Amino acid sequence: MRPSVLNPLFAPVSALPSIGPKLEKLFRRLLARDATPPRVVDLLFHMPTGYVDRRSRPKLADVMPDTMVTVAVTIDRHRPPPPHRPRAPYNIDASDNTNTLTISYFNARRDYLQKLFPEGETRYVSGTATLYDGHLQMVHPDRVVDAAGLAKLPLIDPVYPLTEGLHENQLRRAIDLALEHVPNLPEWQDEAWLERNAFPRFAEALYRIHRPAAPEDPTPGSAPWSRLAYDELLANQLALALLRAHLRARPGRGSTAAGRLRARIIAALPFSLTPSQQRTVADIVGDLARPHRMLRLLHGDVGSGKTLVALLAAATVIEAGRQAAFMAPTELLARQHLATIAPLAEKAGIRLAILTGRERGRERAEILSALAAGDIDLIVGTHALFQEEVAFHDLALAIVDEQHRFGVHQRLALARKGEAVDLLVLTATPIPRTLVLTFFGDMDVSELREKPAGRPKIDTRTLPLARLSEVVDAVKRALDQGRRVYWVCPLVEESESVDLAAAEERFSALRARFGEVVELVHGRLRGPDKDRAMARFAEGSARILVATTVIEVGVDVPQASVMVVEHAERFGLAQLHQLRGRIGRGAERSICLLIYKAPLGEMAKARLRILRESDDGFRIAEEDLRLRGEGDVLGTRQSGLPGFRLARIEVHGKLLSAARDDAALMLGRDPKLTSPRGEALRLLLYLFARDEAIRLLGAG
Repeated sequence: MRPSVLNPLFAPVSALPSIGPKLEKLFRRLLARDATPPRVVDLLFHMPTGYVDRRSRPKLADVMPDTMVTVAVTIDRHRPPPPHRPRAPYNIDASDNTNTLTISYFNARRDYLQKLFPEGETRYVSGTATLYDGHLQMVHPDRVVDAAGLAKLPLIDPVYPLTEGLHENQLRRAIDLALEHVPNLPEWQDEAWLERNAFPRFAEALYRIHRPAAPEDPTPGSAPWSRLAYDELLANQLALALLRAHLRARPGRGSTAAGRLRARIIAALPFSLTPSQQRTVADIVGDLARPHRMLRLLHGDVGSGKTLVALLAAATVIEAGRQAAFMAPTELLARQHLATIAPLAEKAGIRLAILTGRERGRERAEILSALAAGDIDLIVGTHALFQEEVAFHDLALAIVDEQHRFGVHQRLALARKGEAVDLLVLTATPIPRTLVLTFFGDMDVSELREKPAGRPKIDTRTLPLARLSEVVDAVKRALDQGRRVYWVCPLVEESESVDLAAAEERFSALRARFGEVVELVHGRLRGPDKDRAMARFAEGSARILVATTVIEVGVDVPQASVMVVEHAERFGLAQLHQLRGRIGRGAERSICLLIYKAPLGEMAKARLRILRESDDGFRIAEEDLRLRGEGDVLGTRQSGLPGFRLARIEVHGKLLSAARDDAALMLGRDPKLTSPRGEALRLLLYLFARDEAIRLLGAG
């Protein structure tokens, strides 16, 4: 049960005065809570992206064009648009004793403007001043007030992200109301730590960000914002530490095996394990044998062989007479893992099955029955694996791929499917060290740094969109040489339909040129259609696969040796590296063509330069973090999945170690969080949606 002191913060925004169903819908869209009503706390955690400084009060003669100013003017006359030109602006002439100003509105109501700007009276107008035909103009001012309103006008006004249909003033008014609902909460931070960093109290920090007294207050590096960021980091580290303590508290069940199945799998490989694969397998086998739960993260570069390591881990528990589950975030990826694992599993005599949303009726019932009876050794699937009706005979190992796309509660749900289940988490993106601490602080970490021997270096080139016809000619030459080509079109979160149109348009154009050898794959395709297109490409009857980023992770067609990425400037660094990793998997020389739309911004230039220079995923991940921040690196910002709301790793990363140490120290002294500070920290966990960890305290 959430403590009642937090109820004002968790009340729906519709409980605030003047927020009706229409506004509530806009706030739901703005605060990314499609499935659930937005709450007061969501408004308070909606952070500014900048601020307007209204302290500049020049005379009109001193106004610099294209700057934000607040000016005192006398309203001289109204000039509505002529009746036959309704689209013309409504102009208001104003002046002071030094110059004149035209205030312009489009599509505004006449009665409203006459009330707002009474002729002959003084008004204080705030907005961006521009020059139009040599005259000073202000179009749609941000604020218009009289002398009484000026006294209340904030000198520093935060600027927020908005959604279509929502006005900045409506958002500001709602945040003002939300600030009045902040309860008096006990302090969960260490007093000496607050003092050392000059951090304000929680409520004061919120107030100073949304109602700043100084220009630095609403910026991420300020003391108020850093205070809240540290709150979030501490909540996260505390939840991870509680999760680790919970999973380690109960004794594990050691799974020991002589290694016969592992030896059969390794013997069936056309290559030797890399040194880091050997080291990681040894670490995992050691973990599995111990009477403690294994909690291990395995991350490595593209094509470094994580799936193989996962299969060798599964073989260990299967040889010990138990079961393993391999969970992937999408059906495409689950089926790809199945295709990679199946030939090796067959050689080792491992009984394999798949369970996704597509298996239904009798087929699904038979899989569930065999799983419960112990007739399946290894099951591959999507989140369908942790649904209630899925029962295992004796689940020993849960392998979770691309874990940042699953919440902690889903990770726990899969681990609860057996007695003391060991957990191996894979991610196909090398993760910078700060993010390993942030998202996987409850785990031991293994890295795969080398690629299997014989993998050729990929030739990466960048070309402007204007040279597209040359790229199509190059694709023709590649097809003539018997090669296979990926052609990736971007996914832009604003409009999936626009992306789909772009991919379909490119598909149509390439089909017109090359015929039936061109296939299309995108996220909206039905599963069987997606499989059919992928199968045609894998077997070679299709030679060009046009795709959105559904092929980013895990798709494995060794014969594909050309990658074209259209509008490469729209992709993140790690994402481009992932896409490039779909080629260079066979012995053939591979080429990656990154097509960009000129002119390029500085960040896009830096991204493309790094990709040309390096194919080291660990270096690329660190550079990506430096350029963009944590949400994008882990793919969470694009997909709206759990990231941080207030903490910006690039700004607040230095607070991370302190948060981790603080969480460990606190749980060392007060493992059940029953002291006064412990009780306050429970509120913090609720506040930042880490309350799953509080249930762990109750579970013992």
